[in-house]
Amino acid sequence: MKLLVCISKAPDTTSKIAFTDGDTKFDENGVQFIINPSDEWYALVRAIELKEQNGGEVTVITVGTPADDSIIRKALAIGADNAVRINMEPKDAFSVAYEIAEYAKSNAFDIVFTGKETINYNGSQVGGMIAEMMGLPYVSIATKLDMDGTTATLHREITGGDEVVEVETPFVVSATKGMAEQRISKMKGIMAARKKPLTVVEPTVNEQLVSFVKYGLPSAKSECKMIDPENMEELVSLLHNEAKVI
Repeated sequence: MKLLVCISKAPDTTSKIAFTDGDTKFDENGVQFIINPSDEWYALVRAIELKEQNGGEVTVITVGTPADDSIIRKALAIGADNAVRINMEPKDAFSVAYEIAEYAKSNAFDIVFTGKETINYNGSQVGGMIAEMMGLPYVSIATKLDMDGTTATLHREITGGDEVVEVETPFVVSATKGMAEQRISKMKGIMAARKKPLTVVEPTVNEQLVSFVKYGLPSAKSECKMIDPENMEELVSLLHNEAKVI
C-alpha cells in the first residue's frame, strides 16, 4: 500500500505574530515552526499505523523551500519512509494542491492524506482540490479510517450523529481528531531520519488564483467586568445592550 501524506509548516502557537511589507506578508523572523498539527497528529500517524498493519510505505510531501527541510525530517523521524519537497514558496491553496496532484498522479498512491486544515490559514481547501484535480473520491474531515483489502470504511461526525462511508482505493481523505493519537519521535527515529531520502522536485508552471491584500491582528479583548451575583438587572442589561447576546 502506497500512502501519501501532505504536510505543511505552521507557526508554533506560542510564537509572537507580526506582519511586514505594509501588512501584506507574515513576518517569519524569530518564529518557531512546527508540522501543522492535524497533518502530523491525525493524517501522518494514521498512515503510519496502516503501513504497520498492512505493509507498504508512507511518503510525506510538502510545497516549500529548503527552510522547510527540518520540518520534513521530523515527519521522517515519526515514521514516514521517504519525503518529497516541491521546491516552491507556497502562494495559495490552488497552487499547492496543483503541485501535489501533479506529483501524485504519476506515482499511483492508494490513499492521499491531508489534515483537516492548517492552524495558520484554516482554509480546509487543499484536500478537496487535490481530489478534483486527480479525479478521485474525497472524504472530508474523517475521524476514523479502517481498511479491508482495497475497501476503506470511514467515519465522519455530522450534526446529530456519525456518518459511515465506504470507498475503494485510490481516494483522498482529510483527517481530524479521532483518526489517530499523536506520536512522539524517539531518538532511534530521529537518527534514522537523517538517512531517509528527501527528494526535491521542481514545480510545474501553474497560476496563483489568490493574493493576500492585507493581514491584521484581531482586536484586543475588552476588560473583564465583574458583576455582583445579586445584581441580575445589571447583568441582563450588559448582556442585552453591550454584549448583544440576548
